[in-house]
Amino acid sequence: MIRRLAPVLAVGVAFAACGGRSLPPGASAEARAAYEACRDFDWEEKQACYEARLIEELDRDGVGAALDMLEAIADADVNVEVQGHVFTHAIGIEAYSPDTPFADVFSECTVLFQSGCYHGVVQAHFLDTGTPDADRIVELCAPYEGDDADRWILFQCLHGLGHGLTMYHGHNLPMALEGCDFLTNPWNRESCYGGAFMENVVNATHPHHPAAALVSGAAEGGGEGQEAEAGHGAHDHSDGMSDGVEPWDALRADDPHYPCSVLDDRYLNACYMMQTSGMLWHNEGNIGDAAASCLQAREGWQGHCFLSLGRDISARTLQDEDDGLRECGKSPEEFREWCYVGLVKNFVDLTATTGAAFGFCRRVEPWAKDRCYQAVGEQIIALHADAEGRREECSGAESEEFARVCQRGAQVPIE
Repeated sequence: MIRRLAPVLAVGVAFAACGGRSLPPGASAEARAAYEACRDFDWEEKQACYEARLIEELDRDGVGAALDMLEAIADADVNVEVQGHVFTHAIGIEAYSPDTPFADVFSECTVLFQSGCYHGVVQAHFLDTGTPDADRIVELCAPYEGDDADRWILFQCLHGLGHGLTMYHGHNLPMALEGCDFLTNPWNRESCYGGAFMENVVNATHPHHPAAALVSGAAEGGGEGQEAEAGHGAHDHSDGMSDGVEPWDALRADDPHYPCSVLDDRYLNACYMMQTSGMLWHNEGNIGDAAASCLQAREGWQGHCFLSLGRDISARTLQDEDDGLRECGKSPEEFREWCYVGLVKNFVDLTATTGAAFGFCRRVEPWAKDRCYQAVGEQIIALHADAEGRREECSGAESEEFARVCQRGAQVPIE
């Protein structure tokens, strides 16, 4: 069973001691050795130490073993749990090899820590293979489409595509979004946009994350065909980066709504899904202040801003229901249900399951339940390609009435 895991961007969370935690009984000897060697360092040294141990495990026993090791360490070290998505990106980046078919490497990943391994594989692929023209952008994730395809895997590919395009274009966000525009399906485009906006924020708030090292390796390794000394993922990606890219401000302290405030309307849905991560980065994690800022969002986008706040609250509270209710309670009642929506959608995103999300919806105020269960249904679309699978998933709601609300969100014909 996949346990509830924390996503990237636990913005404003102070790194803490590991008191009260321990490695699970089944942890490998390698995981125990890594924990003992790395746990007492300050965060940046700890991150580098754990990454090195994880990559050693990857090289020795493969992707699955490295992910298992990461999960065991996260049980004992809350800092690793909070930043687990970053570590899974590192594993995916290092797992990629130009000598192995993309699909083969991609299939070795899992949903652990919000499926970051998948995204890392896509990032490394783009920096390795050169200019992502329209045909290459469309074709990369095409094998995962179709009536019987696993939509969850398709989403991870498309989301990773957004990350990869943003990296390739030197973190010039508009250029990456224009690459996503080549996708003809609206759902595919939105999935790609989401990855681009996440990479934009992650690169600004966590400049030492694995993808940054990958880009550094590309830049330092160019020209002479030599691998750079950039740690893990230091393949020669010198042919896979844009030249002469205009600089782009990822975030601005004087504008809590940037970059949404300067982008075309077609990007605002995905942009506001990430916007509070930037707000919380600049206000040192003040949820009440971010809620006040969301009230000043562009007309018609306030609800999306509060949805983003719910996603961030899910990260900050490590999916604790009591803490989630309390933190969303700092939102004005007019928009509080949107905070709940962001929180339960993130519950589903983290695990590709619905149990935790349904459990939370049972606890919200009666006036917010419809929106909560509809939101779970909307996420179920990414879990099941067929209507019957979505209908069955919605049966986990607390009543037949709310199961029907869930089905409506999942676009299932009501029987």
